Amino acid sequence: MLREFLHALNSGEKTASDLLEICLRRIAASEPEIQAWVEVAPQAPLAEGLLSGIPFGVKDIFETRGLATEYGSPLYEGRKGAFDAHVVGGLRRAGGVLLGKTRTTAFASFDAAATCNPRFPGHTPGGSSSGSAAAVAAGMVPFALGTQTLGSVLRPASFCGVCGFKPSFGLLSLEGAMPFAPSLDTVGFFTATAADMGELWTRGFGGRFEADLNRAAWMRVSAEDAMEHALADAVERLRARGVSIDEIDPPQGWDGLQAAARTINQYEGARSLQARFEEFGDGIGSKLADLVRTGLRLAPSAYDDARTHVEQMKVAVNSIFWEYPAILTPASAGPAPAGLGSTGDPSHNAPWTALGVPAICVPLPVRGGPVGVQIAAGWGRDDALVAVAAQLEAQIGGAR
Repeated sequence: MLREFLHALNSGEKTASDLLEICLRRIAASEPEIQAWVEVAPQAPLAEGLLSGIPFGVKDIFETRGLATEYGSPLYEGRKGAFDAHVVGGLRRAGGVLLGKTRTTAFASFDAAATCNPRFPGHTPGGSSSGSAAAVAAGMVPFALGTQTLGSVLRPASFCGVCGFKPSFGLLSLEGAMPFAPSLDTVGFFTATAADMGELWTRGFGGRFEADLNRAAWMRVSAEDAMEHALADAVERLRARGVSIDEIDPPQGWDGLQAAARTINQYEGARSLQARFEEFGDGIGSKLADLVRTGLRLAPSAYDDARTHVEQMKVAVNSIFWEYPAILTPASAGPAPAGLGSTGDPSHNAPWTALGVPAICVPLPVRGGPVGVQIAAGWGRDDALVAVAAQLEAQIGGAR
């Protein structure tokens, strides 16, 4: 959708006003069912740039001047942002049209929002960036911002059949975004396809978008049959096109890395939300309140041990990246779970978040509930990863 919008602008076929009207019409048609938005109120761009005329949505934990910034909680209903978060301001200065705010789970945790999955009705869109993923999947907007602390970009991307990208930790500023677990929190993005993500990364963040997909590792971790079959089929398609893919086992300590990510999330999240919990109790969300209680009981030594394990695993995984420029794993355990009560399991994403390396979800060709392949690369290899993702997408034939 992003590339289509850019082509329409560059060819003169459409104006920026035309594109905005397309998005507003689609929102008017689908929003009553999808519930992806907190507020739709298009804002003028702050300058002309490489994204001029392109509408985008922003997860409701980013500050946005004069627009709803409610953190997904009824406790803050009606709150307006006082300024634009750093990444939001940058996109507006690149010419992007801030279309509005997308729904998130309460305080970007596990208490589900009302958002529905456009590609798999009756199933969760994932969390916590549920509104952003759903808005892109429904064709309401060409791209949207999210955040990831465990799996809040890559998991909803997999569930909704879109491309989600979590850049290297610390590469993009989180100034103006609500903190949850500062050692893990990362800005993320959603587009319809990996090729669209390449355009966004190049135009919005100066990515060079140059690399070749010649060799990769398929890290065999457990997943549901639908995911296993889709990923195995994608690997065979890549091999048939000359890509060398070796199957490898997770390094020793991988399960401990998942546990360490959860410990860090609980410990830091509890302290980030402690004041709100003390004021509102379970009003912050029952699942989040349980996380805060658990996190506040964690001993500092457990947190320190978790951080130490992550650092040790960085050494082990970096040695794999010396041999393989990309590692393929499932982006979720399988298709989205039924119902809206759960946002799904982030355990397939959390290790890469804890390691701080860039990771991207590319939709796989499947029939039924969407799933995606997760591709990870070494820290700072974001440009190459986005380029490789677009090549993989083209070679496996894209989602259908």
